[in-house]
Amino acid sequence: MAVSTAAPWIDAPLVYKGKVRELYDLGEHYLIVVTDRISAFDYILEPPVPEKGNVLNQLSAFWFEKTRHLIENHVVHTDVYRLGNIVKEPELLKHRIMVTRKAERIDIECVVRGYITGGGWRQYSSTGEINGIPLPEGLRKNERFPEPLFTPAAKNDVGHDEDISLQRMKELVGVELTAELEAKSLALYEFAREYCEQRGIILADCKFEFGLIDGKVILIDEIFTPDASRFWAKENYALDVEIDSMDKEPVRTYLADSDWDKNSTPAPLPSEVVSETTARYTNILERLTAE
Repeated sequence: MAVSTAAPWIDAPLVYKGKVRELYDLGEHYLIVVTDRISAFDYILEPPVPEKGNVLNQLSAFWFEKTRHLIENHVVHTDVYRLGNIVKEPELLKHRIMVTRKAERIDIECVVRGYITGGGWRQYSSTGEINGIPLPEGLRKNERFPEPLFTPAAKNDVGHDEDISLQRMKELVGVELTAELEAKSLALYEFAREYCEQRGIILADCKFEFGLIDGKVILIDEIFTPDASRFWAKENYALDVEIDSMDKEPVRTYLADSDWDKNSTPAPLPSEVVSETTARYTNILERLTAE
């Protein structure tokens, strides 16, 4: 069963509803529930994709545990049965929930790019730079950088986040915090990139969110999921092409090939596109977490 919202089964105040996640207030902690909603071009699509929320939540929990030696995170637990009567359908939501500490969000999206692709490639193609960082001439699409790039964005709750330079980030959050977030982001990326490579997967780029608890930086939100990272199967890697990503690529491809104008609510996704997207998400979970 696909879950488009958890609200009917949660006896706690809903404080925030994002494109995919819902945030409920438990008093001392937050309860995050990851739904099966899927978005593209700032529209929530129908129908939701079965198992997507399960995969995202389980992957985040997996990576939060794997990276505890690098940085503290916000996870308290992921056991739905510890919530008692707060969750009315624990079997339905048991792989979707995360109880977290309450942190003050730092309004910077910390992006690390290991390869020149996506939005980074588009910036480079037009300016020769990414987020104000000058790059050598002649780089090819999907080429691996000698060293990963830290390319932050200022978070916007409405609309797209805004790519910014490192200098602008220093002006927004301070020199010391900028240096700490950059160092933590690069360390997390390097750790995960090596782990993924051992499993036949390329981690092309990713993004992190951080928060503060008593002045200490911790990792929050989600980490190394298909919604927050660009994964490529090694066997698909090539230069100068669009590489088929291990995420909601079937949805993007379908929409790109359709007559949708991107300015109105799109028609429901065909069942075969939904099924293929579910398969993509479950496959990346299995490849990354199977020991």
